[in-house]
Amino acid sequence: MSDIVFKNEIPAALAQKLAAQFGEETSEKLLAAFGRERPVTFRVNRLKADAARVERGLSDISLRRAAFYEDAFIAEGASEREFEETALYQEGGIYLQSLSSMLPPLFVAPEAGESILDMTAAPGGKTTQLAALSGGSALITACERDRFRFERLKYNVEKQGAGRVTLLNEDARSLSPYFRFDKILLDAPCSGSGIISPSHSVKWSEKLLFKCVSLQRALLKKAYELLKPGGTLVYSTCSILREENEEAVASLKGVRLIPLAPPAGVPLLPSLQGTLCVAPDGLFEGFFVAKLKKP
Repeated sequence: MSDIVFKNEIPAALAQKLAAQFGEETSEKLLAAFGRERPVTFRVNRLKADAARVERGLSDISLRRAAFYEDAFIAEGASEREFEETALYQEGGIYLQSLSSMLPPLFVAPEAGESILDMTAAPGGKTTQLAALSGGSALITACERDRFRFERLKYNVEKQGAGRVTLLNEDARSLSPYFRFDKILLDAPCSGSGIISPSHSVKWSEKLLFKCVSLQRALLKKAYELLKPGGTLVYSTCSILREENEEAVASLKGVRLIPLAPPAGVPLLPSLQGTLCVAPDGLFEGFFVAKLKKP
């Protein structure tokens, strides 16, 4: 099957996979969710602003907070362009980011002085969120192999004021085995099966899925090598397919799954006990998160 670029038309192979994994009734709901446009969402960048300043600075936009994260906001009836024209955005006081993609850094739970690796970091939303969550005091290394995406990562890290981030234009799989990290975030490249929307063109094919699965397992193996004994690894994708999620986690031997508590207000799909598979709807993208501990 060749690659297919689409907006509203879902490839038959993907629809079949969803039906086989979740059942006909749930898969129909998922396909319907892919046709819904999500509102603009963003988080406060605590390195440069706080929630009170954001609410004052954006008082002409209808905002509400997400239940699972005090720094996450949902904008009703506003466009990304409107935000990009505000002083808060231009100064780096806020970062436009999907709600689902804010989850993995929360489960990393970075603390001051910890050495943390973001293995596939561009465009920098999760990297800068890790920095903000640690009060700018974690020692973060962020990797991105693609040169164009690396420049975007560098721009966002600088704009967000994340000063203690070391940027590497390098494939994380090539990192020296002498590196060791307390915590690792692997938000792995994936087929994008969870982020389909009317305005988000996604390229999906069985060939792409196979390529992503191979890369994900290689990155997981490298993450285990780079993790200190007792360290934790948060693995995430913007896919809802078992091959990229539960089966990927099961491929990494010698680790212990740390059960994750369901976040408030986040819709979930059935998944391996202790992991989270966020259900795409009119607010959230489809996403998967698991947390693993190295003995």
